[in-house]
Amino acid sequence: MILKNIDLNLLIFLDVLLREKNVTRAAEQLGITQPAMSNGLKRLRTIFDDPLLIRSSEGMTPTERALELQPLLRQALSDIQKVLEPNQSFDPKESNRMFRIMASDYAEATIVPSLVKELRKSAPNIVLDFLTPSDVSYKDMEQGRVDMAINRFNEMPQSFHQVTVWTDSFSCLLNRKNPAAESFTLESYLAAQHIWVSKTGMGVGFGMNPEKSGQLGWIDQALQGIGEKRKISIFTRHYQMPALIAESNDLIATLPTRVALLQANNTKLVVLPPPFVISPFELKMAWSPLLQPNLAHKWLRNLIMGVAKKIEETS
Repeated sequence: MILKNIDLNLLIFLDVLLREKNVTRAAEQLGITQPAMSNGLKRLRTIFDDPLLIRSSEGMTPTERALELQPLLRQALSDIQKVLEPNQSFDPKESNRMFRIMASDYAEATIVPSLVKELRKSAPNIVLDFLTPSDVSYKDMEQGRVDMAINRFNEMPQSFHQVTVWTDSFSCLLNRKNPAAESFTLESYLAAQHIWVSKTGMGVGFGMNPEKSGQLGWIDQALQGIGEKRKISIFTRHYQMPALIAESNDLIATLPTRVALLQANNTKLVVLPPPFVISPFELKMAWSPLLQPNLAHKWLRNLIMGVAKKIEETS
């Protein structure tokens, strides 16, 4: 059996399963779904060519092979933890650790500036390496090479831990002199030209096809739902671009509200609610189970959530 072909998260699954002897409780402890845990157990049985846990009148009973594996597994995971966390304590003021964070352009525009400001006060020697979604694969995250991802996810491996950072709505950004601003209706919205901004996912992106509006994201899907389609003349993957482009009198950018409000003091622009319903979305933070118990990682997760809460309270 070749180690590189094994998902090391499964060893954590097995350790918890052997301790809990219950699929549901093990799933709850790891913060994953019961189907994900059941699927993990199925994969483990294939890897070890053994049932590992068998249903009995007393619940799930470990096989002889599982009992042999348990102390070896505990020691292996303990050794891995020591590699990931050589110190038993973590002092952010003294630490010079580097954290690698995959952040979408939306996350970089909204939460990262406040996070960096807070870090300069509480942990001035810590180094942050921000990666784009196209720089990172789910495998990188599973193996702990990337500390966490802050993004909007359409899908995510069930083994990952995740938390909702916040929920955001959409707003429209346009020049005050734009004719549509005088009477901002669905009719004037559709008559105007638009700027499309990517809802960034994992992996390398490709060119857009304006004809396939159903594949262009939440805004165009919402329009499709009411039988309408907007005229897109600019495609961009960066949330800082629309504010500059929207200064053109005839263009409208429909953006997440927290991004649009970054331009609230720009006297050339106005922020308006869209003239149709667009479902809100969640910004999530996700990380590998391998990093769940790491003290430094836990500290950063709590700091990010604290910063997000302050932003929510003031917006």
